[in-house]
Amino acid sequence: MTSSAVGSLLRAAGSLLSPAGRRGRLAILIFHQVLHRPDLMRPDAPDAKLFAQQLNVLAEHFRVLPLADAIERLRRGALPARAASITFDDGYADNVEVALPLLKSRQLHATFFIATGFLDGGCMWNDRIIEATRDAPGDNLDLRQIGLGTHSLVGWEARRRAAEALIGMLKYLSVAERTEKVASLAAACRTDRMPQLMMTRAQLQTLDAAGMDIGGHTVNHPILAATDFESARTEISSGREELAGLLRRRIDFFAYPNGRPGRDYAPEHAQLVRELGFKAAVSTAWPAPVTISISFRASLLGI
Repeated sequence: MTSSAVGSLLRAAGSLLSPAGRRGRLAILIFHQVLHRPDLMRPDAPDAKLFAQQLNVLAEHFRVLPLADAIERLRRGALPARAASITFDDGYADNVEVALPLLKSRQLHATFFIATGFLDGGCMWNDRIIEATRDAPGDNLDLRQIGLGTHSLVGWEARRRAAEALIGMLKYLSVAERTEKVASLAAACRTDRMPQLMMTRAQLQTLDAAGMDIGGHTVNHPILAATDFESARTEISSGREELAGLLRRRIDFFAYPNGRPGRDYAPEHAQLVRELGFKAAVSTAWPAPVTISISFRASLLGI
């Protein structure tokens, strides 16, 4: 199939899924990292070359809008056909180092949802698991003493599967339990390496100065449904306040950590986000109906 034929199919599919006007639906695309180079332990994260190709497709075949503009148009029933917005979760340094120059060169806007507890070169718990399983010696990882089973480490694919399995086991623990388990896991892997993957406050200000939007994503990235309500309130409000103080402006948008409705957050958390004054919040449900206050996101698949 020729590139023009592929483009025609993309535009037709985009127009069908996201028509203009009052029936309009907004595709909100999620990224986390954009790597300097491919990483076998993170096969789903695009590197700079692939991300550039993805942006080229978006720019050519979709109407890429700033999230704030897109949500306002959605409320008014005035979205253009094939409307899309670009978002990033968590706050990785490569968002600034790799993704930002590629966005700017194509005059594309993105919204970055930041978990403030990892600013200034921190390492998120899931990344520490990935790096521990990358570095662990031998062909087998025995974590039975800490209740996490045994895992094959024979080859990169097995190490990647081990990391995914361990992340799944720990995701729904409290922040304190999760932190303790990850530390024990790293010790069992005989590694104390903690790569500095997250952006600094100065880099966050660079994003803001470049005209990108910044949204809240809690402080420690807990699963809100697995957190007591007052702690959830503190996570959401404190993260927002820190961002507002750092950037000296209002923070209008929020992304639910992990983001699956019913599983990762409940209606009371959506109501809390409204009460705290956010204009809109986004989840990872797809496909899903869109409401006035909640917008939903889909991963960029097949590009």
